[in-house]
Amino acid sequence: MTFAHPYFLLLLLALPLLGWWKHRREQPAALLYSSTQLLATLRDMTRWTPGRVLSVIRWAVLVLFIIGLARPQHIESETTVRASGVDIVTALDLSTRMAAEDRVFTIKGEQVNRLEVAKDVLKRFVQKRGNDRIGLVAFAGRAYIAAPLTLDHDFLIQNIDRLNFGLIEDGTAIGSGLSAAVNRLQELKSKSKIVILMTDGQNNAGKVPPITAAEAAQALNVKVYTIGVGTRGMGRMPFTDPFGRKRYQPVPVDIDEKTLTEIAQKTGGKYYRADSSDTLRKVYEEIDKLERSEVETKKYVQVEELFKWAVIPGLLLLAAEVLLGNTIWRKLP
Repeated sequence: MTFAHPYFLLLLLALPLLGWWKHRREQPAALLYSSTQLLATLRDMTRWTPGRVLSVIRWAVLVLFIIGLARPQHIESETTVRASGVDIVTALDLSTRMAAEDRVFTIKGEQVNRLEVAKDVLKRFVQKRGNDRIGLVAFAGRAYIAAPLTLDHDFLIQNIDRLNFGLIEDGTAIGSGLSAAVNRLQELKSKSKIVILMTDGQNNAGKVPPITAAEAAQALNVKVYTIGVGTRGMGRMPFTDPFGRKRYQPVPVDIDEKTLTEIAQKTGGKYYRADSSDTLRKVYEEIDKLERSEVETKKYVQVEELFKWAVIPGLLLLAAEVLLGNTIWRKLP
C-alpha cells in the first residue's frame, strides 16, 4: 500500500499538540451540592464518562479523515519501464539426438548432453536481456509454444527448465519450429524482430519446408540467427545396457549447415556452429552485442483507491458522535 499525498500524514503529528492545547483551555465543570453525601456514589464511577467517549470518537474521526486526505492506494505494478524495442523468440530442438553427450559440452566441469548446455546458455542470455520481450518455441516432430513473448523472465526461465525429451513426438521439424516462432512476431510492432533457432540435425518432419519459413520471415522483416549444436565428426549417444549400466555408442553429427546458413542469409541474420560449450556461449554473447537498442515505454498499471475505507468509517463515527451528543449523552448548558 502507498499514499498519493503522503504529506497530509504530517497532520497526525499535530494532533497531540492540539490535544494538549485544548486541555489547557478547558475550564473544569462546577456544580453546587447541598451536601457532600450526594457525591458518595461517584467514587465507583469509571473515568470513561460519556464526555470522554465522545472526545475519543472525535479524535478518531480526525485521524481517519487525515488518512483519507493522504489517499491510500494499492498499486499492482510499476508505472513505467525501459524496453529494448527488440522482440526475440527462441526455437529449441527437442529431438532425441539432442541427448548426445559430446565430450566438449560441460556445465561447471560436468559433462552434459546438448539440450542441457543449450538450456543453460539460453537462460544466461535471457537474464542479460532484462528489457526484451522473449518467447519460447520447442520443436521436434512438430512445434509448440512453450512460452509467449513476455517481460516476465522468471516465468520464462521456469518454462525453459521444464523442456525435456518426450514432450512431443520425435523428429526434427526445423521448418515448423521456425514458422511457429515467426508467427509469434507477426502482429507485433517493434524496432527489431529476431528468431534464434538451435538444432543439431536436418529437417526430417513437419509440413513446412525450412526455406519457405525463412521466406515468410524475410517478408515480415524477422531476422533469424541459426545455431548448429554439436561436435564435429562423431558424437556419443547414451544408452542403458541389459545390466542397467550407462553406455555410449558413436553417432554421426549430421547438421544441415547449408540450409541453416541459407535461412540466416535470407533474413539478414547469421549462422553459427556451436561445437563446444564455450563456442555456444560466445555465439549468444555475439548476438547479445549485435541486437541492442532501447526505448522508453509506458506500462499501464491498476490502481485501487482505498481512501473510502478511512473516510466512510470516519463519517459513521462523526454521525454517531453528533447523535449521541445530542440525545442520550446530551451535554448540560
